[in-house]
Amino acid sequence: MSEEFQAAEKTKLFNTVLFNYDNWLAGDKLKLTDHGNISNPVIYRGWMLKLEEYQRLYEELDANGIHLLTKPEAYSNMHLFQNVYPLIKDDSAKMIYFPDQKVDLETVKSHFNRFMVKDSVKSVKGTEFPAFFDQSTSQAEFDEAMKIFYKYRGNLLTGGICVKEYLDLKRYDGMTNEFRVFYANGKIISISKNSKQPKSVNKLPMELAEKYRGLNSPYYTIDYAELADGSWKIIEAGDGSVSGLSTGQDAVEYYQAIYHAFVKLTD
Repeated sequence: MSEEFQAAEKTKLFNTVLFNYDNWLAGDKLKLTDHGNISNPVIYRGWMLKLEEYQRLYEELDANGIHLLTKPEAYSNMHLFQNVYPLIKDDSAKMIYFPDQKVDLETVKSHFNRFMVKDSVKSVKGTEFPAFFDQSTSQAEFDEAMKIFYKYRGNLLTGGICVKEYLDLKRYDGMTNEFRVFYANGKIISISKNSKQPKSVNKLPMELAEKYRGLNSPYYTIDYAELADGSWKIIEAGDGSVSGLSTGQDAVEYYQAIYHAFVKLTD
């Protein structure tokens, strides 16, 4: 986050406040740097927080006269995939949610030939956990594999289990073609390549990106990917406060765009 902090400072458009993230999460009292010149509402940019942690941060900042733009309800709307899914399902991989984390594989296999697993906010891609399962997977095999999933998510495990239809993504020189779109105050403020794909790839259709400008949050992200057949699907969504910039994305340009999206809302 230090690069983003420097970028925000470089724009000379923001007054910034830091807090003792690690110690605060561990139970210490919230400590803030000087915030006498802060204009409300305030945008949080930082690491992911569970909903109850975000609620606590929101309330403690509010007690210090700092009013976060994204209220806890809006954070929940976009941070937890099962909450945003009904709004994006027409253009997303199909999903079944198991709130108690007890996945009934027969139910899943009656809907999907191949499927992947994440909790309410993250998968564990890049580990030895299978990228997908299929009709040949037994309940016992799945339950055994899930031990790996729970090992990697650990204390970060959030919500229930989302089982999603596995999509065949188009590849360019071995890389998928994914884009991250940041939305702020009902506007698209950035569209960036998000999978280290080559320069010469098909672009995200603007009609699709524009379709999702008005979801239930002032600040959020949606990730889109091109499928092998050339069509496009939403593969992820998230709260803007805790969504990272794409590799190589111009952070100064990004913070300038945030400012211009929200400037009329400040005191």
